[in-house]
Amino acid sequence: MSEKQLRLTEIFYSLQGETRTAGLPTVFIRLTGCPLRCGYCDTAYAFSGGQLWSFETIMAEVQQYHPHYVTVTGGEPLAQPNCLPLLKLLADAGYEVSLETSGAMPIEHVDSRIVVVMDLKTPSSGELQRNSYSNIKYLKPQDQVKFVIGSQEDYQWAVFKLDEYNLADRVSDVLFSPVHHQLEPRQLAEWILADRLPVRMQLQLHKYLWNDEPGH
Repeated sequence: MSEKQLRLTEIFYSLQGETRTAGLPTVFIRLTGCPLRCGYCDTAYAFSGGQLWSFETIMAEVQQYHPHYVTVTGGEPLAQPNCLPLLKLLADAGYEVSLETSGAMPIEHVDSRIVVVMDLKTPSSGELQRNSYSNIKYLKPQDQVKFVIGSQEDYQWAVFKLDEYNLADRVSDVLFSPVHHQLEPRQLAEWILADRLPVRMQLQLHKYLWNDEPGH
Protein backbone atom coordinates (compact mmCIF):
# COMPACT_ATOMS: atom_id res chain seq x y z
CA MET A 1 0.00 0.00 0.00
CA SER A 2 1.29 3.45 -0.84
CA GLU A 3 2.31 5.57 2.14
CA LYS A 4 -0.31 8.09 1.05
CA GLN A 5 -3.28 5.69 0.97
CA LEU A 6 -5.73 4.03 3.33
CA ARG A 7 -8.37 1.36 2.80
CA LEU A 8 -11.77 2.87 3.60
CA THR A 9 -15.24 1.40 3.87
CA GLU A 10 -17.01 4.77 3.74
CA ILE A 11 -16.90 8.49 4.40
CA PHE A 12 -20.19 10.07 5.42
CA TYR A 13 -21.74 13.08 7.13
CA SER A 14 -24.12 12.44 10.01
CA LEU A 15 -24.89 13.27 13.61
CA GLN A 16 -22.44 11.94 16.15
CA GLY A 17 -24.29 9.15 17.94
CA GLU A 18 -22.04 8.79 20.98
CA THR A 19 -19.38 10.45 23.15
CA ARG A 20 -19.16 13.99 24.46
CA THR A 21 -20.14 15.44 21.07
CA ALA A 22 -23.29 13.34 20.64
CA GLY A 23 -25.86 15.03 18.42
CA LEU A 24 -23.35 17.29 16.64
CA PRO A 25 -22.91 17.14 12.84
CA THR A 26 -19.72 15.18 12.10
CA VAL A 27 -17.84 13.71 9.16
CA PHE A 28 -17.03 10.03 9.73
CA ILE A 29 -14.08 8.31 8.06
CA ARG A 30 -14.57 4.55 8.47
CA LEU A 31 -11.41 2.53 7.88
CA THR A 32 -11.66 -1.08 6.76
CA GLY A 33 -10.40 -4.02 8.81
CA CYS A 34 -10.39 -5.10 12.44
CA PRO A 35 -8.42 -7.78 14.31
CA LEU A 36 -11.21 -8.17 16.89
CA ARG A 37 -14.55 -9.97 16.61
CA CYS A 38 -16.72 -8.58 19.40
CA GLY A 39 -20.00 -10.41 19.88
CA TYR A 40 -22.02 -7.18 19.84
CA CYS A 41 -20.21 -5.56 16.88
CA ASP A 42 -22.52 -3.39 14.75
CA THR A 43 -20.04 -2.64 11.94
CA ALA A 44 -19.04 -6.10 10.72
CA TYR A 45 -19.48 -4.81 7.17
CA ALA A 46 -16.19 -2.93 7.72
CA PHE A 47 -14.17 -6.07 8.45
CA SER A 48 -13.15 -6.52 4.81
CA GLY A 49 -13.49 -5.07 1.35
CA GLY A 50 -13.34 -1.32 1.11
CA GLN A 51 -11.40 0.75 -1.41
CA LEU A 52 -8.05 2.47 -1.40
CA TRP A 53 -8.28 6.23 -0.97
CA SER A 54 -5.40 8.67 -1.30
CA PHE A 55 -4.92 11.19 1.50
CA GLU A 56 -5.64 13.94 -1.03
CA THR A 57 -9.00 12.39 -1.97
CA ILE A 58 -9.92 11.83 1.67
CA MET A 59 -9.19 15.45 2.58
CA ALA A 60 -11.15 16.74 -0.41
CA GLU A 61 -14.17 14.59 0.53
CA VAL A 62 -14.09 15.81 4.13
CA GLN A 63 -13.71 19.44 3.12
CA GLN A 64 -16.84 19.49 0.99
CA TYR A 65 -18.98 19.19 4.14
CA HIS A 66 -17.20 22.10 5.89
CA PRO A 67 -17.34 20.25 9.22
CA HIS A 68 -16.09 21.29 12.63
CA TYR A 69 -15.92 17.69 13.88
CA VAL A 70 -14.31 14.68 12.18
CA THR A 71 -14.33 11.15 13.61
CA VAL A 72 -11.96 8.44 12.40
CA THR A 73 -13.46 5.04 13.14
CA GLY A 74 -13.63 1.45 11.87
CA GLY A 75 -13.28 -1.43 12.13
CA GLU A 76 -10.17 -0.70 14.08
CA PRO A 77 -8.56 2.34 12.46
CA LEU A 78 -5.16 1.87 14.13
CA ALA A 79 -4.80 -1.53 12.44
CA GLN A 80 -3.69 0.50 9.40
CA PRO A 81 -0.41 2.29 10.20
CA ASN A 82 -1.27 5.14 7.81
CA CYS A 83 -4.08 6.13 10.17
CA LEU A 84 -1.52 8.05 12.26
CA PRO A 85 -0.41 10.48 9.53
CA LEU A 86 -4.03 10.96 8.44
CA LEU A 87 -4.97 12.01 11.98
CA LYS A 88 -2.15 14.56 11.98
CA LEU A 89 -3.22 15.88 8.57
CA LEU A 90 -6.80 16.34 9.76
CA ALA A 91 -5.66 18.16 12.90
CA ASP A 92 -3.35 20.37 10.82
CA ALA A 93 -6.38 21.32 8.71
CA GLY A 94 -8.10 22.73 11.80
CA TYR A 95 -10.74 20.06 12.41
CA GLU A 96 -11.62 18.84 15.90
CA VAL A 97 -10.74 15.18 15.43
CA SER A 98 -11.69 12.12 17.46
CA LEU A 99 -10.39 8.59 17.06
CA GLU A 100 -12.56 5.61 17.99
CA THR A 101 -10.28 2.71 18.89
CA SER A 102 -10.73 -0.62 20.64
CA GLY A 103 -7.82 -0.21 23.02
CA ALA A 104 -6.20 -3.32 21.57
CA MET A 105 -3.80 -1.24 19.46
CA PRO A 106 -1.11 1.11 20.83
CA ILE A 107 -2.15 4.76 21.12
CA GLU A 108 1.14 6.27 22.28
CA HIS A 109 1.97 7.72 18.86
CA VAL A 110 -1.44 9.30 18.19
CA ASP A 111 -1.11 13.06 17.65
CA SER A 112 -1.64 14.89 20.94
CA ARG A 113 -4.39 17.08 19.41
CA ILE A 114 -6.64 14.06 18.74
CA VAL A 115 -9.39 13.09 21.18
CA VAL A 116 -8.96 9.36 21.72
CA VAL A 117 -12.16 7.47 22.51
CA MET A 118 -10.87 4.13 23.78
CA ASP A 119 -13.25 1.19 24.16
CA LEU A 120 -12.19 -1.20 26.90
CA LYS A 121 -13.71 -4.56 26.01
CA THR A 122 -16.07 -6.04 28.61
CA PRO A 123 -16.47 -9.79 29.28
CA SER A 124 -19.55 -10.20 27.05
CA SER A 125 -17.62 -8.88 24.05
CA GLY A 126 -15.67 -12.14 23.88
CA GLU A 127 -12.48 -10.08 23.39
CA LEU A 128 -11.60 -9.28 27.01
CA GLN A 129 -8.08 -10.66 26.55
CA ARG A 130 -7.35 -8.13 23.78
CA ASN A 131 -7.40 -5.12 26.11
CA SER A 132 -3.98 -3.47 26.21
CA TYR A 133 -3.96 -1.79 29.61
CA SER A 134 -0.56 -0.26 28.90
CA ASN A 135 -2.49 2.24 26.74
CA ILE A 136 -4.03 3.83 29.83
CA LYS A 137 -0.88 5.71 30.74
CA TYR A 138 -1.00 7.46 27.34
CA LEU A 139 -4.54 8.78 27.78
CA LYS A 140 -4.79 12.58 27.84
CA PRO A 141 -7.16 14.78 29.85
CA GLN A 142 -9.36 15.40 26.78
CA ASP A 143 -9.69 11.69 25.98
CA GLN A 144 -12.64 9.41 26.76
CA VAL A 145 -12.95 5.77 27.81
CA LYS A 146 -15.97 3.73 26.80
CA PHE A 147 -17.44 0.53 28.27
CA VAL A 148 -20.10 -1.28 26.23
CA ILE A 149 -22.19 -3.14 28.80
CA GLY A 150 -24.36 -6.14 28.04
CA SER A 151 -24.88 -7.69 31.48
CA GLN A 152 -24.50 -7.14 35.20
CA GLU A 153 -21.16 -8.96 35.01
CA ASP A 154 -19.99 -6.41 32.43
CA TYR A 155 -21.17 -3.59 34.65
CA GLN A 156 -19.39 -4.88 37.74
CA TRP A 157 -16.22 -5.45 35.73
CA ALA A 158 -16.39 -1.90 34.34
CA VAL A 159 -16.88 -0.44 37.82
CA PHE A 160 -13.79 -2.33 38.99
CA LYS A 161 -11.70 -0.96 36.10
CA LEU A 162 -13.07 2.54 36.68
CA ASP A 163 -11.68 2.37 40.23
CA GLU A 164 -8.52 0.37 39.47
CA TYR A 165 -7.24 2.92 36.97
CA ASN A 166 -8.87 6.02 38.48
CA LEU A 167 -10.37 6.69 35.07
CA ALA A 168 -12.79 9.42 36.10
CA ASP A 169 -9.87 11.65 37.11
CA ARG A 170 -7.66 10.62 34.21
CA VAL A 171 -9.93 11.49 31.25
CA SER A 172 -12.72 13.97 30.49
CA ASP A 173 -15.49 11.37 30.26
CA VAL A 174 -16.04 7.74 31.13
CA LEU A 175 -18.87 6.44 28.96
CA PHE A 176 -21.18 3.56 29.90
CA SER A 177 -23.27 2.33 26.97
CA PRO A 178 -25.82 -0.52 27.05
CA VAL A 179 -25.65 -3.11 24.30
CA HIS A 180 -28.59 -2.29 22.04
CA HIS A 181 -31.46 -4.79 22.45
CA GLN A 182 -29.45 -6.76 25.03
CA LEU A 183 -29.41 -4.65 28.21
CA GLU A 184 -32.36 -2.44 29.04
CA PRO A 185 -31.09 1.16 29.23
CA ARG A 186 -33.18 1.87 32.31
CA GLN A 187 -31.44 -0.97 34.15
CA LEU A 188 -28.02 0.46 33.41
CA ALA A 189 -29.20 3.90 34.52
CA GLU A 190 -30.44 2.52 37.83
CA TRP A 191 -27.14 0.73 38.51
CA ILE A 192 -25.19 3.92 37.81
CA LEU A 193 -27.42 5.97 40.10
CA ALA A 194 -27.38 3.37 42.88
CA ASP A 195 -23.58 3.30 42.86
CA ARG A 196 -23.24 7.08 42.33
CA LEU A 197 -20.73 6.55 39.56
CA PRO A 198 -18.88 9.53 38.02
CA VAL A 199 -19.69 8.36 34.50
CA ARG A 200 -21.74 9.50 31.53
CA MET A 201 -24.40 7.06 30.40
CA GLN A 202 -25.03 7.21 26.67
CA LEU A 203 -27.48 5.73 24.21
CA GLN A 204 -26.40 5.33 20.60
CA LEU A 205 -28.39 8.07 18.91
CA HIS A 206 -27.74 6.76 15.40
CA LYS A 207 -29.38 3.43 16.23
CA TYR A 208 -32.64 5.18 17.12
CA LEU A 209 -32.52 7.43 14.06
CA TRP A 210 -31.19 5.09 11.36
CA ASN A 211 -31.08 1.57 12.86
CA ASP A 212 -27.43 0.87 11.99
CA GLU A 213 -27.79 1.60 8.28
CA PRO A 214 -24.35 2.08 6.68
CA GLY A 215 -23.63 5.71 5.92
CA HIS A 216 -25.22 6.93 9.16
